[in-house]
Amino acid sequence: MILSIMGVSPVENNAAYQEEVWTEIIDGEVIAMSPRPSINHHRASLNIAALFSVFLKGKPCQVFGDGVDLFLSDQNRFIPDGMVVCDPDKVKRDGIHGAPDLVIEVLSPSTARYDRGHKKDAYEAASVQEYWIVEPEVRSLEVYLLKDRKFILDNVYSIYPDYLLEKMSDEEKAAIPTEFRCSLYDELTITLEDVFADTF
Repeated sequence: MILSIMGVSPVENNAAYQEEVWTEIIDGEVIAMSPRPSINHHRASLNIAALFSVFLKGKPCQVFGDGVDLFLSDQNRFIPDGMVVCDPDKVKRDGIHGAPDLVIEVLSPSTARYDRGHKKDAYEAASVQEYWIVEPEVRSLEVYLLKDRKFILDNVYSIYPDYLLEKMSDEEKAAIPTEFRCSLYDELTITLEDVFADTF
């Protein structure tokens, strides 16, 4: 039995059990974000950060994972799931100030409309060069590239479930792209198996 003191149980009073609510500022409005991402969301974010961390070691650009504030403008302060920043002057103690070179958003049910809507528009307006929208539950990744100051969908990459693969011919399976090159680095090849490793 849990005894309560002044009407609050020890579990409720323990900071370890209290929900931490992160907020973003989207078009001047404070929006509460999902405090606890799913396991698949967490693993995809971590996998992507690890890929860039290994590749960028010894290079001038830096990768930042989930939890770092991005001060994009007075009206927009976001917390992307990943960023690559090549201008060291944008890196401050409290977060990133100005447009990253690459932004990654891993979709959650509560944030998908922002990631595909206003946040995507804000990244485009700020001249982010490359934008990824990652859907861990269906294991797909959309790549948008900035061309003539507009995001253009470059490609959609997916790991197809077995029941769909069984219906495909060998030629159709061979035509499915399973890797791509990041536009920032010709020598960096991203594989879907690495992005979605250990997701289920």
